[in-house]
Amino acid sequence: MPGTNLTREEAQQRARLLTVDAYEIELDLSGAQEGGTYRSVTTVRFDAAESGAESFIDLVAPTVHEVVLNGDALDPNEVFKDSRIALPGLLAGHNELRVVADCAYTNTGEGLHRFVDPVDQQAYLYTQFEVPDARRVFANFEQPDLKGTFQFTVTAPEGWTVISNSPTPEPKDNVWRFEPTPRISTYITALIVGPYHSVHSSYEKDGRSVPLGIYCRPSLAEYLDSDAIFAVTRQGFAWFEEKFDYAYPFAKYDQLFVPEFNAGAMENAGAVTIRDQYVFRSKVTDAAYETRAETILHELAHMWFGDLVTMEWWNDLWLNESFATYTSIACQAHAPGSRWPHSWTTFANSMKTWAYRQDQLPSTHPIMAEINDLDDVLVNFDGITYAKGASVLKQLVAYVGMDEFFRGVQAYFKRHAYKNTRLSDLLGALEETSGRDLKTWSKQWLETAGINVLRPEIETDASGTVTSFAVRQEAPALPPGAKGEPTLRPHRIAIGLYDLNPTGKLVRSERIELDVDGELTEVPRLTGTKRSAVILLNDDDLTYAKVRLDPDSLAVVTEHLGDFEESLPRALSWASAWDMVRDGELATRDYLALVLSGIAKESDIGVVQSLHRQVKLALDLYAAPDWRETGLAQWTEATLDHLRAAAPGSDHQLAWARAFTATARTDAQLDLVSGLLEGTQTIEGLAIDTELRWALLERLAATGRADEAAIAAELERDKTSAGERHAATARAARPTPQAKAEAWASVVESDKLPNAVQEAVIGGFIQTDQRELLAPYAEKYFAVAKDVWNSRSHEMAQQIVVGLYPTLQVSPETLDATDAWLASAEPTAALRRLVTESRAGIDRALRAQAADAAAS
Repeated sequence: MPGTNLTREEAQQRARLLTVDAYEIELDLSGAQEGGTYRSVTTVRFDAAESGAESFIDLVAPTVHEVVLNGDALDPNEVFKDSRIALPGLLAGHNELRVVADCAYTNTGEGLHRFVDPVDQQAYLYTQFEVPDARRVFANFEQPDLKGTFQFTVTAPEGWTVISNSPTPEPKDNVWRFEPTPRISTYITALIVGPYHSVHSSYEKDGRSVPLGIYCRPSLAEYLDSDAIFAVTRQGFAWFEEKFDYAYPFAKYDQLFVPEFNAGAMENAGAVTIRDQYVFRSKVTDAAYETRAETILHELAHMWFGDLVTMEWWNDLWLNESFATYTSIACQAHAPGSRWPHSWTTFANSMKTWAYRQDQLPSTHPIMAEINDLDDVLVNFDGITYAKGASVLKQLVAYVGMDEFFRGVQAYFKRHAYKNTRLSDLLGALEETSGRDLKTWSKQWLETAGINVLRPEIETDASGTVTSFAVRQEAPALPPGAKGEPTLRPHRIAIGLYDLNPTGKLVRSERIELDVDGELTEVPRLTGTKRSAVILLNDDDLTYAKVRLDPDSLAVVTEHLGDFEESLPRALSWASAWDMVRDGELATRDYLALVLSGIAKESDIGVVQSLHRQVKLALDLYAAPDWRETGLAQWTEATLDHLRAAAPGSDHQLAWARAFTATARTDAQLDLVSGLLEGTQTIEGLAIDTELRWALLERLAATGRADEAAIAAELERDKTSAGERHAATARAARPTPQAKAEAWASVVESDKLPNAVQEAVIGGFIQTDQRELLAPYAEKYFAVAKDVWNSRSHEMAQQIVVGLYPTLQVSPETLDATDAWLASAEPTAALRRLVTESRAGIDRALRAQAADAAAS
């Protein structure tokens, strides 16, 4: 049941009328092993500003049995409709409402998700409530500014564990009665229930002890590296408590690795849920550990920013997520003893490229987006909300100073603990500590859309002495259909001057930090100096802008990109090159040549893996079609060469093995893939473990070299939920009309697949080598997209609408078909946005292909 769409106006009216005191929630989950529905009893006490007023409470449930308001029974058949229980004009100053309902377990990752582990056949439950899904489990006022205390009482099967926001009590007769929480919002309440495995420790400081717990399914326990997870967690506790000058605000801190999770993790107060793919069953590179650590720190930061102090409405969602992203990466970069002091390199090469992509779509929007209703926010967990917002916070820190920034944050937490705020509350605190007027800054950075471009303008004399130096700022036109006007912004940047040293390394000889504002900013300090080999604007990646190199710097970087001594300028140069490919300024074939000339010198494994993904995407979508196979052949041969040359057992060897596997195409290459899987061929140091075996098999299935029997045999070796997902991907990847029809039907014509399996099928269905086989599904997509959107939950519908869009059919005909559908289907605003974003990918690919063809 999708549920009624709450508008901001309705939320504001309800907040003006109501003040929530406390919830008492009783859930009978004793039948969870069998599934179906469960009994939910909610008692909520709240005040109303006007006696005799009316309002409503939110609930998504198959059946409502009782609604009792202040002792008076209301007829559920009259007051309950869709996802609302009407509270007619009977409200008193002080009110008590009791709602008894049957609620449903889900398999979509929303509400109370139920999963049965094929290893032990036990059910595992967890809640996921952001944005509006607490109402799937208990009746509540589902908006962030109606905070209350929550006391859960849960009945569960014997031998199970129940975890919530408050410390877990000793059960009595299989009933767990939790203490009330502090005042928090509905969306960060949580329950995790099942026979979970756990490991416990604590964070100790100044005589204070915070209990720490890590949970996962028993079938993953042998892979759980709890010591490493605890180490990152304690690092975060120490750094955040110092920077925020506010002790951790909850009674304990549990991290629960749960199955079939839609997101990376969720910041439930004191009970963070994390996707259990982060419990690594096989060897992964250090980049995966770094990403996991950032996720852990991101959710921990939310305990203060988001949970302790919560935004009033979802238009400030960006601030919630951007703050957690910025501070998590800053913690990795600056915390004493951090394993990942290069985290800003990873940020520049992954998160920011996501932001730049999102900000060039027709759906681009200001960081502080206009969120009119829940549909708006559900599609707004995007690259602007997370990555651009975090980039702009990094720019704000450079603008006001890091010490001043955190002093403002400290005042903000003390002033607004357990309350709700707006952006202006944070900016006001930062103005107090920094002395900077941030109102203009906010308007230019947070209330406008689009990216600026920074270019150096350099003149030199015959001796190589700089005679003039300026930074030109441009504000390109926004994409067609985007709202707003191009905006020039104030940028705090660093200019790095790099020269080749005697060993051939590009080393920074000088760094100049300055404010760039308006169209042209003169830099007189460089006049009269000898020109450096490379002049890099936005060195240290302080601001959010596209950066271009001058011709002389570009020539040096093209030859020596891999020779930067530090990882961040390399990442910035790689990112600039990738941006030029997407903009049609650098041909795919030239980008491939650049990568092949420099990647062997790239030591940062995260950057290497990003380059692998970007090269493959460029070849699949941005290469001229008549050259694509040539480019793919060159790339695949290079991946195999690098695989054979990599140090045995190294991260680089594993990364190259996966890159080679993803693109192997000739008979000889596929023979090697098959030989590695069967054990008849080996590469020194390369462990063919469970996850790599599946990667090899999935490629063989996609190329017609592995059939159903081979997939079934591999699943027999790995009879786990991960194995089931991989098998679903492999089956959908097979290059036959029957396999495609079966995959399509299982996703589109049925709603029985769990969220994670549906995602796996879609991933297998879309194969870049199968354009002709997939071509008929473009027409089928437009025939079903609207019905899918209207009939599925948000998460399931978005997976299908985005995942099955005919992205590989790069042609004017696909644009025409999309435009015709947009004109006739009358999609909701959220659906229109997702399809329009997908259309923009086709449009960009056509322009990039034309640029690549012109370079031939």
